[in-house]
Parts: sequence; C-alpha cells; structure tokens
Amino acid sequence: MEKIGDLIMVNLDSPDPRAHAEFYSRALGWEVTASAAEYAMISDGHASLGFGLVEGYQPPAWPDSSGGKRYHLDLYVDDLDKAEAACREAGAARPDFQPGGDRWRVLTDPAGQPFCICLRASD
Repeated sequence: MEKIGDLIMVNLDSPDPRAHAEFYSRALGWEVTASAAEYAMISDGHASLGFGLVEGYQPPAWPDSSGGKRYHLDLYVDDLDKAEAACREAGAARPDFQPGGDRWRVLTDPAGQPFCICLRASD
C-alpha cells in the first residue's frame, strides 16, 4: 500500500498549554518552539507535539473503561526508576493502578492525562 502522507504533528487538548509543553519538552528532550497561553508546541526537528487550550478541560480517570482518553503516549526509557523520578520531578504523578509489572509504568502528566514509560528492549 502506498502511503498518503507523513505524521508531522499531534495536537493535544490542554488546560495549560505552556506547562504541558514544558513537561513534555523535559520528558522528551525536545525544544519548545511556541509558547503562548492559548497554544504551545515542542519539536525534535522531525515531528511536533502541540498543546491547545481547552477551557474547562477535565482529564480522564485512570483506569476508566467507560470514559474516553484523549490520547496515550508511550515513551521508551532505559531505566524505569530513573525515568519515573525525572517525570515526577517535572510534574507527573503515579496512579495506584499499575498493570505493566516490571515492563512499563503508567504515569499522568500535569494535565492528568495518562502516559506510559516503557522499558526499552535490550538487543
């Protein structure tokens, strides 16, 4: 099948675009390329994450099979403990429900949106 296009950006709903961008900038090591109250963006030079202000934003619960997640990001890491500590220092939280065992951990970003840190497979 011939591809139609390339993914260049994912836009996420946010209660605080600047803070959201700063968090993921720190988590991914990407540059903040736009930062305003209504919209912020980070990029690695190939792809971007955008964060758009949504008044009255309500994060999904974790776990919540009856509600819809707005997105779910997985980040590869080399050390789960170090990555979790760094994410928590940057503003993430760790929910009680953790289905990943020693392979991944669910965290929530400062906006309350779940994401996972996943242990990178060693070759």
